[in-house]
Amino acid sequence: MKSVGEILESRVEGRRIDFDEATQLFEEADLLELGSAADRIRERLHPDNVISYIIDRNINYTNVCKEFCSFCAFYRVKGDSEAYVLPNELIYKKIEETLALGGTGILMQGGVHPDLKIDYYEQLLAGIKQRFKIHCHCFSPPEILNIARVSKLTVAETFGRLHAAGLDSMPGGGGEILDDEIRNDISPLKCKTDEWLMVHREAHRLGLRTTATMMTGVGEALHHRIRHLQRLRDLQDETGGFTAFIPWTFQPDNTPLGERNLPEVTAVEYLRVLALSRLFLDNVANVQVSWLTMGLKIGQVGLRFGVNDMGSIMIEENVISAAGAKNRANDVELRRVIQDAGFIPRQRTTLYERYVN
Repeated sequence: MKSVGEILESRVEGRRIDFDEATQLFEEADLLELGSAADRIRERLHPDNVISYIIDRNINYTNVCKEFCSFCAFYRVKGDSEAYVLPNELIYKKIEETLALGGTGILMQGGVHPDLKIDYYEQLLAGIKQRFKIHCHCFSPPEILNIARVSKLTVAETFGRLHAAGLDSMPGGGGEILDDEIRNDISPLKCKTDEWLMVHREAHRLGLRTTATMMTGVGEALHHRIRHLQRLRDLQDETGGFTAFIPWTFQPDNTPLGERNLPEVTAVEYLRVLALSRLFLDNVANVQVSWLTMGLKIGQVGLRFGVNDMGSIMIEENVISAAGAKNRANDVELRRVIQDAGFIPRQRTTLYERYVN
């Protein structure tokens, strides 16, 4: 069996690591040694010493959901006094504010609403595109599946119609842990692993780029995490459609899952996850740190653990904040954090292209 040092060195030189090697690295590698290897790979992939970020806005068009995930504090059932579907005019106002702040895109997601059919989404996207020049990064795989089912369409047909109306790319929400043992425990009504992957595969087949995510700290074991990474890497080998990978941590406040008092993902553990993600996902160009869940200080440290992107300034965020995340930043602060870590901050677009004003 190879030593940790041999595995890391061969990975830095370009060799792919397998499941068992990834397990060995996570369990045995020194934290700084693991981070250094991931940083060397980041430097090879992104040799300009730039850390990117985006100015965009999370718009949650509805909080009505029928999935009842145990880790979510955001959703409301249909008919609840706090349930809403945002009026289009309010969504337009939020986009106007985003553009005024130099924003280039919106990340629009909501609950899995039992009644909204594809004509609602088509009208919404078309209305946005008629009024604004902005990238629409919208509707996670569970939402896409639901739109298809209530509209009696295939996923491919659903994507075709949404894309024609103005959908530009898809976020990777609902990924959680891509292992049905965990999904059946924390979100039994949500789409299964193969369904989540299928939605991305269809998006990629039609030319739509997507992001991939992973939520840690929900009772999963190490093998569940690595299996999650393996499934993402396999699909990326097949399609090449993922732009980035974003691992984040479960926020327990106000959630049923939080009542289980699961072990918290520490800063050290999260940094190990970041580094391992960069080492294992050799075919995904960008790894983003979740400063929203971990805080700006850990986000800054993460820039030396294989990360090349700080994500969004988060003009608005409602889902994770409902579960206790209170971290906030603006353009100036995010740039300062990047510069203080020794990097050059650069605003990007949703598709990880350099933003040119």
